[in-house]
Amino acid sequence: MSVLSIQGLSIALPQGADRPFAVQELDLDLQPGEVTCLVGESGSGKSMVARAILGLLPPRVRIGAGSLRFGDKDLATLDQTGMRALRGAAIGMVFQEPMTALNPLHRVGRQVDEVLRLHTKLGRRDRRVRVLELFAQTHLPDPAQIARAYPHQLSGGQRQRVVIAMALALRPQLLIADEPTTALDVTTQAQILHLLRELQRQQGTAVLFITHDFGVVADIADRVAVLQRGVLVEQGTREAVLRHPQHCYTQALLAAVPVLAPPARAAPSQTPQVLEVQHLQKTYRRRSLRGHATHALDDVSLMLRRGETLGIVGESGSGKSTLARAVTGLVRADSGEVILDGDAMTGLGRRQLRPFRKRIQMIFQDPYASLDPRQRAGDIIAEGPIIHGMDRAGAQARARELLGLVGLDAAAAARYPHEFSGGQRQRIGIARALALEPDILVADEAVSALDVSVQAQVLELLAGIKARLGLSMIFVTHDLRVALQICDRVAVMRSGRVVELATAAEIYASPQDPYTRALFAAVPGAAWERSAA
Repeated sequence: MSVLSIQGLSIALPQGADRPFAVQELDLDLQPGEVTCLVGESGSGKSMVARAILGLLPPRVRIGAGSLRFGDKDLATLDQTGMRALRGAAIGMVFQEPMTALNPLHRVGRQVDEVLRLHTKLGRRDRRVRVLELFAQTHLPDPAQIARAYPHQLSGGQRQRVVIAMALALRPQLLIADEPTTALDVTTQAQILHLLRELQRQQGTAVLFITHDFGVVADIADRVAVLQRGVLVEQGTREAVLRHPQHCYTQALLAAVPVLAPPARAAPSQTPQVLEVQHLQKTYRRRSLRGHATHALDDVSLMLRRGETLGIVGESGSGKSTLARAVTGLVRADSGEVILDGDAMTGLGRRQLRPFRKRIQMIFQDPYASLDPRQRAGDIIAEGPIIHGMDRAGAQARARELLGLVGLDAAAAARYPHEFSGGQRQRIGIARALALEPDILVADEAVSALDVSVQAQVLELLAGIKARLGLSMIFVTHDLRVALQICDRVAVMRSGRVVELATAAEIYASPQDPYTRALFAAVPGAAWERSAA
């Protein structure tokens, strides 16, 4: 018997949307003890399926047809009172961003206790025992201390474990996990995937795991269902879908996944050095939960050659982004030197830094947050040249030219950021960075939030522009697959220090530091990829 049987589900979108249905005529059965991965790009309808199951569809979005059979109940017709009785008790949910799923004003132990208080008759003492038991099951260190902590005092991985504990508190028959590892570091992601699999097997829960990451699919799935613009185009076992995809869309998604190996490259040429970082130190004095200052950069030294792409790899808190911001002058280092073509940047005021900033431009991780929502795309791109003395007409012409360079129509200059997709917004961010004709691009997790096919397009675009314009690039990422594909050399950072620095080929063939080896071992889908080779 299926835990959940979805038959002919169509979810109607409001008039004026880009298509009539978010999901159309979906048939899907979720079996006890199985993990079914629902895969597709942004806008494919994955999260709408989860919302329909939970009765949490947005306003003006409704179930137009079909049924969602959960035991003897049809969730498509169940009222809110009936849904509230099922949510948490019979159907658990693990959200993508635990910081928004947890109440910042309450200790996390109290928030898990609330689930037990509302849905069970356990007394206060028994509930506390159960909370600590759940925290121990999800491998949280010192459950009693964690229970007293507020969400902001925990790491991203710890917060996600709390959300998983909350979702599994009542041993639900169905667990829905909506991109639960997307924002996590690779080693934390591996731990969370292992934990979900372990708990799911112990409890025999059916799991609907929503993701766009085929590496995660390879690690956790029993069955795979692929959605394209709301239509189920392929489903089958993990073996069948990943090794022998039938639909052209599935084939295209798999082809866009970067392989965990560097492409063949010519031996690096000894071009002149364009940037040098010497003994950078940066300490943030805001104290952490354990009462220690954070050493974001600890004696970091490296150099960048003309035409080279240098990758900076590491987990959250390793110092990658602080290094990128120190190089661009957005963060002032406590000590050390940043030297551009023989001229020191460190310690200069804003006016003195202006010529340097023109030569080093940054591509930010989240283009929606870094683009002014009140400005049109053309004005955003033209702003830098205007500040540096170009006349408005010339700057606008330059903006239209750059839009063409990054693969957008010149007419896009008249549109606002919210009118573009995520990949298109990132292209605008790249065009803005190129507007001042820099020598160096610093890309800070510039593709981490993008779908795999859009990510492949942006990486290809960056490589093409870099080759055409002769740029040097510092590419900050936590994704070793991406780093190996685009970078000539890779620096691995941990706790503010560079623990290893070598060519991409050397890092891949023979990682020297135990931390580098641990990063490779934790890459999702790596074991599957090796077995398929």
